[in-house]
Amino acid sequence: MRLSASHLAYAYDRRTVLEDVSLELHAGESVALLGANGSGKSTLIRLLLGIVQPLRGEIRVGDKPLSALSARERARRLAYVPQDHGAVFPFLVQDVVLMGRMPHQSWLGGARANDLTQVANALERLGIADLALRAYTELSGGQRQLVLIARALAQEAPILILDEPVTGLDYGNQHRLMAQIQDLARSGFAILQSSHYPEHALAAATRVILLKDGRVLADGPAEIVLCPEHMRALYGVDIEFVDVGDGRRVIVPCANKILPLVV
Repeated sequence: MRLSASHLAYAYDRRTVLEDVSLELHAGESVALLGANGSGKSTLIRLLLGIVQPLRGEIRVGDKPLSALSARERARRLAYVPQDHGAVFPFLVQDVVLMGRMPHQSWLGGARANDLTQVANALERLGIADLALRAYTELSGGQRQLVLIARALAQEAPILILDEPVTGLDYGNQHRLMAQIQDLARSGFAILQSSHYPEHALAAATRVILLKDGRVLADGPAEIVLCPEHMRALYGVDIEFVDVGDGRRVIVPCANKILPLVV
């Protein structure tokens, strides 16, 4: 299923936040959305989820306008994974994941056999079936993030939107989570994730969209878009590529070429 946005514009209190933003997301793609703080990433995600409405432009899911879909229909097409959050109540992990089945349940009916099967499958797929009876509040940040992704998988939506999924995770969990996201894209999900890490995008994204001051600076393959010129324009940092073997490259900042902090 395809998610597309055409010429989106949005403003807060007469201040333009997004202007003329267009993008497309297809099945099997893992697209990274990069930009400095205040570039409009979070606002764009809110628009794509239908939480707020654009001043101009249109968003389509498949062949239908997003605005024409009911909340239930949206949830069957789009799943959202927020940044890690602390739950107030100690729900069991299996119950948190079961919440993803709500778009498929009747208002009066409880969980059916198929709902429980989807929950079990999602937990197994991400390798966290052993956490099913643990309290969500007792988990580490990396485990909680995997649970939130499992909830999205149980939702059976073909499009996954993740908001800075590795925020707060340690180095090992960052890379394990990125590997899981890659696997999901290879299996046919359309994935859009916002990120602050160009190196993650270079390693794991099939395409990169750069946002600067509410506009698309570049959109294309990671190895082309993540060039020194764009990184300097986006973050005020000079970078270089280092070959690490097996055809892989990593991004590193150039020594003694870091510009002053932008506040």
